[in-house]
Amino acid sequence: MRIEFVGGAKPLLEATGAAAFLLGEGDVHAALSARLDAGASEAIERAATAGGFTGAAGQSLELFAPPGLLANRLLLIGIGELAKVDERAVELAAARAFAQMKASGGETLLIDLGDLPSAHGAHAALGVRLAAYRFDRYRTTEAGRGKPVASATHIAVSRPATAAKAWKTLEALADGIIIARDLVSEPANILYPEEFARRVKELASLGLSVEVLGEKEMRKLGMGALLGVGQGSVRESQLVLIQWQGAADAKAAPVAFVGKGVCFDSGGISLKQADGMEEMITDMGGAAAVVGTMAALAGRKARVNAVGVLGLVENMPDGAAQRPGDVVRTMSGQTVEVINTDAEGRLVLSDALWYCQQRFKPRLIVDLATLTGAIIVALGKNLAGLFSNDDTLAANLLAASAASHDALWRMPLPSEYDKLLDSRVADMKNTGGRHGGSIIAALFLQRFIGQVPWAHLDIASTAWKPASTVPTIPDGASGFGVRLLDRLVADHCEGRRPAPASS
Repeated sequence: MRIEFVGGAKPLLEATGAAAFLLGEGDVHAALSARLDAGASEAIERAATAGGFTGAAGQSLELFAPPGLLANRLLLIGIGELAKVDERAVELAAARAFAQMKASGGETLLIDLGDLPSAHGAHAALGVRLAAYRFDRYRTTEAGRGKPVASATHIAVSRPATAAKAWKTLEALADGIIIARDLVSEPANILYPEEFARRVKELASLGLSVEVLGEKEMRKLGMGALLGVGQGSVRESQLVLIQWQGAADAKAAPVAFVGKGVCFDSGGISLKQADGMEEMITDMGGAAAVVGTMAALAGRKARVNAVGVLGLVENMPDGAAQRPGDVVRTMSGQTVEVINTDAEGRLVLSDALWYCQQRFKPRLIVDLATLTGAIIVALGKNLAGLFSNDDTLAANLLAASAASHDALWRMPLPSEYDKLLDSRVADMKNTGGRHGGSIIAALFLQRFIGQVPWAHLDIASTAWKPASTVPTIPDGASGFGVRLLDRLVADHCEGRRPAPASS
């Protein structure tokens, strides 16, 4: 998708594909009059009135062969009260405009922001870029109106250079989100641990340092929990380490992100039910989010040192697979009785978290994992669960959540529940019963955390949207977590964000 920022009325009047006006509530007459001659403005305003269009947020109206324009169609997109319009409102409005144009089979779109700040044009571009996402690399026979042909979006603002400058940072974020979506969308026969690691290595071109540990190296380190999960698969498990050195002080402690990367989760010997198992290709959504975040930080040259740690495995049920009742020794030296082999993500993360702390001595750790179905029961499908041992880190994540719209809800870590993990034969077991399942999983992970500020994000509810209602998230992989962590770093780990450019 090619995106270009343009200025003045001429590009709008000469657009031959689809044109979209972003209009504020109660401002339709003035906005149309400013864009069009009197006759065209009056005709379109009459059509808007007849269609019940007022400019309220979320409203849209499509007009064909609009007077005064060469465009084949005109989209009126409501953005709500102008005094309350922010970057998010523009992003969503632009995404709606693009989705409507794409659905109609159009090739080009011009979005006119009118008198909105030019820097908002970058967020319109972000909305379009995210709305345009489509994972179609395995479609070979699709043709005609079934296949979108949209190729270019032009965004009209008063100062195109201002928008283009702001877009440089947001484009890196968009790239990171799309990288995460692509990884989550790939089928498991294509994206297994070694292939996942190979794709991460390709990101070295961004200035990232990538290191891969195989099973031999992990065995020497004593990672019995991670290796136990993958021992039933013919695919070798991997531990991938990604580093970005962007701080002025090369020796400054990094922020660390740890991702669960179960490339396919059959449940192992504790086999999942067949219904819906095909979606278990998404059980590496945490690792994908970490990769996307690291790519975004590198792409925008973030002024921070950061490290990403990915535990990549397949959980399969062959004759060598881990059994319920097995006892594994983690890298920390603690032992775990495996009660259920489908509670595998926490085993992978236990070794990855320990290794991350021992090697990198981070200033904070955030892990992301599609860890429990229980979090969906607790919070539904629009909120991810936040667990933390540090109130400041939790508050910063919640602030980043509000700013990025990657929605979090803080969950408790009650110490009295910890005893539910006690085992008869080992230091702990990997499940504690049905009740409070996401809390028990977080308490398990906390046993592998030292004094470092730590947060666990259970994103099982948000990483995959089979039927999305958000314009910037097409059905499927969401890329959840990339915007959140990028905002956390920007606001709390590398100083204040720059003030928005004026219009």
